[in-house]
Amino acid sequence: MNPGMPPPFDVKLMNMAASLLFMGFFVLLVAAAAWWAVRNPVFAIAGITVQGDTAHNNAVTLRANVAPRLAGNFFTINLTKAREAFEAVPWVRKAVVRRDFPNRLRVQLQEHKAVALWGTDGESKLINNFGEVFEANVGDVEHEELPRLAGPADQAPQVLAMYQAVKPLFEALDLSVDHVTLSARGSWQVELETGALVELGRGTADEVIARTQRFTQSLTQVVSRYNRRPEALQSADLRHADGYAIRLRGVATTVVGEAKK
Repeated sequence: MNPGMPPPFDVKLMNMAASLLFMGFFVLLVAAAAWWAVRNPVFAIAGITVQGDTAHNNAVTLRANVAPRLAGNFFTINLTKAREAFEAVPWVRKAVVRRDFPNRLRVQLQEHKAVALWGTDGESKLINNFGEVFEANVGDVEHEELPRLAGPADQAPQVLAMYQAVKPLFEALDLSVDHVTLSARGSWQVELETGALVELGRGTADEVIARTQRFTQSLTQVVSRYNRRPEALQSADLRHADGYAIRLRGVATTVVGEAKK
């Protein structure tokens, strides 16, 4: 055959047939390996390693609750659905699920950290340190004296932020905040552990906090005029334009002008 001439058509056809046969054999080999891996009991999920936060759910309880909801083996299990199964367990905020060859799952958990009760009295909802509302057994809370926060559900982070802002202002007077409520119309109210109600009024968060700060900074001086201490406060209304009104135990309502700057 002349080296400069192209190979005959039948030779080309044989080469193409050989290539196709090789590719077909390779595909069959891969399919057989995949079928073997899917069917082989060696790769059936045999265990789950749980790491991270397990204060409210121990590893044994988690595996018992989640394992029945898992389908597939090491290769076929849907990790998204596995993550959702773990995050459906009470107190679990976030789960990261990974395969652990050859037949295990490794799960990293983050639990909710409850900082307050949420909603009206009697509700079993809680709010975590991210301002997220979640449902869990309130009896499992380590700290029994949690404050109660309430307001529109989509404004839970703002309610938590307001509580965190006004709490130290009242603590400076040895008063503890038990409730912070945001009404549907945007008005803020604080209830102290003494039972005193303080109407903070409406406005931006900065305006409400500034108004509360002026109130707490002047309260001691005001109540001392009546030989009282801050814990004698029964109610306060900070919604006045030029001051606030307070009621003390044994003293009629008093209107106090804002301290001059």
